[in-house]
Amino acid sequence: MAVISASGRPYFIVLGNEKGGSGKSTSAIHIIVSLLREGYKVGAIDLDARQGTLAGTLAARRHFVVSKGIELPLPDFRSVFRSNHEHRAEAEAEERETFNAAVAELVNGGAEIIVIDCPGADTHLSRFGHSHADTLITPINDSFVDFSMLAKVEPDNHDIINPSIYSEMVWEARKNRFTRDRGKFDWIVMRNRLAASEARNKRDVGETLELLAKRIGFRTVKGFGERVIFRELYLQGLTLMDVKEANIGIAMGLSHVAARNEVRALVSAIKLPTAKLRLVA
Repeated sequence: MAVISASGRPYFIVLGNEKGGSGKSTSAIHIIVSLLREGYKVGAIDLDARQGTLAGTLAARRHFVVSKGIELPLPDFRSVFRSNHEHRAEAEAEERETFNAAVAELVNGGAEIIVIDCPGADTHLSRFGHSHADTLITPINDSFVDFSMLAKVEPDNHDIINPSIYSEMVWEARKNRFTRDRGKFDWIVMRNRLAASEARNKRDVGETLELLAKRIGFRTVKGFGERVIFRELYLQGLTLMDVKEANIGIAMGLSHVAARNEVRALVSAIKLPTAKLRLVA
């Protein structure tokens, strides 16, 4: 088996934005499981440890595996908590140390890809996590409410006024990544909860996103539709890739197949630098 990076550095996939409810953790668990099923050694870090959405999902997954006696792929996982130190400089130093220690443990365990779920807020840990990205995935709900996280627009004609604070933070993360190791990262904005109909709002959001993409340097992909199946699987830490194995009584209908294809399309959009070397029996 081969490590992703020629330098031995794991490949970092970071999921981040500064707004909750956009589907970061749902995207993270589906990316993690999909990559595990492709044969990659995957580590995972929850930087939103106080909220603990990814941590809770993976804990539920482990419980399902143990209680049901069904083998499902599991990542090596770490939670990283914010420092309680009263002085900012010391707190940030402690957070960096804790983050680096978690990464080192995952690398020592053989992780080739590390998936990081960032908090939906502007924190030092979130900024530090962003600066390690090889691929940054920013899920947004398909509306101008979430678009405002990326840029301010004129209400009448949707002309872009200027990038938002989050976009500026991503720019700083890119600079910090380049300063650290001369690395660059690919920024993907993922349009979640897409409506099936060709509504005017959907079209306007799409057109404005493409204009902004050229201006500040990201690319867009279609994300996940608004589907009940994601909520049904969440409590057990399962994904659409587990339905058949898990034997939980869900028949794969056309909508489920479409949802699974959405997940596969997202994973395919991640430009991993090399193909996995597979062992042939």
